[in-house]
Amino acid sequence: MKRELSSIVAREVTFPGALVSINHVDVTSDLKNAHVFVSVLGLSDGTSVISKLEAHRPALQAELSRRVILKYTPHLVFHLDDSIQRGVRVIEILQEIEAPRSEHE
Repeated sequence: MKRELSSIVAREVTFPGALVSINHVDVTSDLKNAHVFVSVLGLSDGTSVISKLEAHRPALQAELSRRVILKYTPHLVFHLDDSIQRGVRVIEILQEIEAPRSEHE
């Protein structure tokens, strides 16, 4: 589902100045909802990307139902995945902690 949805979003929705990728899709056990975790790199702000995806949800769900055969076509719920930014921040903090230590040695 992640691969197909990534392909559909890349073809159907444009995000000027941003690279949008789908990191993870978590489908509920009853197949009624799919939580789609999206990361955004570039100029665009994440909330505008999520809003645009929400606006295109019916078309995305329709195309997904044509490509992935499931008992139900899940209702797509988009979430901003900031794990990449958090990971970068953790690395920055670790480098800041390490820098003073290496200067004293």
